[in-house]
Amino acid sequence: MREKILEKSNELFLNLGFKSVTMDEIAEALGVSKKTIYKYFKNKTELVTAVTHAMFDKICCGINGVCKLELNAIHELFSIKRLILENLKDEKSSPQYQLQKYYPKIYASLKQKQFHVMQDCVINNLEKGIKTNLYRETIDLEFISRIYYNGMIGIKDKDLFPLTNYSMNTLMTNYLEYHLRGICTEKGIQQLENQLKLK
Repeated sequence: MREKILEKSNELFLNLGFKSVTMDEIAEALGVSKKTIYKYFKNKTELVTAVTHAMFDKICCGINGVCKLELNAIHELFSIKRLILENLKDEKSSPQYQLQKYYPKIYASLKQKQFHVMQDCVINNLEKGIKTNLYRETIDLEFISRIYYNGMIGIKDKDLFPLTNYSMNTLMTNYLEYHLRGICTEKGIQQLENQLKLK
């Protein structure tokens, strides 16, 4: 039952936002009493914590799966982008913004975890790209990985990029192109152009 509650809550939170969804609505969507939910989660904050960490772990697991496929570095980044969008359902409700505003402690703890995972992942991707002559060998790995992380967080700021003007897919594709054009060799640019045709 706990898994069912997490799954349904995740779906509702992503579509309607963390703030908007009540425990009553979750219970109704599951066809159970609120008491059943409280058996597993003592309050909404505990449920939000469990949902966000479960989603984080699921995405991390998916990213590890993509990295094991031994794709070229540019293809790998676009595959990770697709995986994230599938899991976040194009973020119609801007969940990150709501999490930051209404559950700042949960947001801060997730952001820290996300930074460490992304840092490793991006540095590995940069090293792979350099080895295969897709990225320039003169790039500063530590600097680029931090800029990349900061940019990925930045495009989710709905004041800067309102979701009425930009879909998350467009934002991520544009940001990937921006990132890659700054670090690619000619061979890498060719690979990037191929990926952009597939979008």
